[in-house]
Amino acid sequence: MKITFLGTGTSQGIPIIGSEHPVCLSEDKRDKRLRVSVLIEWDDHIYVVDCGPDFRYQMLRAKCKRIDGIIFTHEHSDHVLGFDDIRPFYFRQGDIPIYAHKRVVKELKKRFDYIFETENKYPGAPTVTVNKIKNKPFKLHGLEVVPISGKHDNLQVFGFRFHDFAYLTDMKTVKDKEIQKLKNLKVLVVNALRLEPHRSHFNLEEALLFIAKVNPEKAYLTHISHLLGFHKEVEKKLPENVFLAYDELQITI
Repeated sequence: MKITFLGTGTSQGIPIIGSEHPVCLSEDKRDKRLRVSVLIEWDDHIYVVDCGPDFRYQMLRAKCKRIDGIIFTHEHSDHVLGFDDIRPFYFRQGDIPIYAHKRVVKELKKRFDYIFETENKYPGAPTVTVNKIKNKPFKLHGLEVVPISGKHDNLQVFGFRFHDFAYLTDMKTVKDKEIQKLKNLKVLVVNALRLEPHRSHFNLEEALLFIAKVNPEKAYLTHISHLLGFHKEVEKKLPENVFLAYDELQITI
């Protein structure tokens, strides 16, 4: 299984428009972060988790010519606003499968009603195959995907486990029964927004405590804001099995 980090930034990305914060002015490419998303490949299958406003550029940058589907964590704009940019995939492949909680599907239908239209549909609009997921495992080409339910402030969000790899973003609280689903991981990816506490995201301290509780072989931090600090400085202070993810990083499990 190969994982490509398409984006590792928070909702505004880094650099933030108009910001003169030192991290936003950094020339280290690892400090330049698009909105958060990952590409997951195994055998001959390719899936994307979330498609935010940078989706088009992320697909071009990753030279991705095909996807087998999109899996949504939740409906916030930085995770869904690239949905219209599935059109080139649709034109080549046909209907694109999506996997999301029924609440997320309802929100997508509200924002992108033309994609779900069934009568007099505009010919340039894409079409999707909707798969509503609950907090129970489902299969993609024989691979079991295990949803991990958590809270993003008061909003329910899903993370996902794909065999020995798990991807969680926008988490603030995760119940112990959900954490049990994450045991014996090779790689865990989890959000770590900044140093100071935040109402709807793990800060660095909370992310590290969560990682220690899950106890994976390795962990990567994502959904990072400029307030976490410079990549090269933060990574020096992390435990030896914890790393900062960065855009275009690829790992193989």
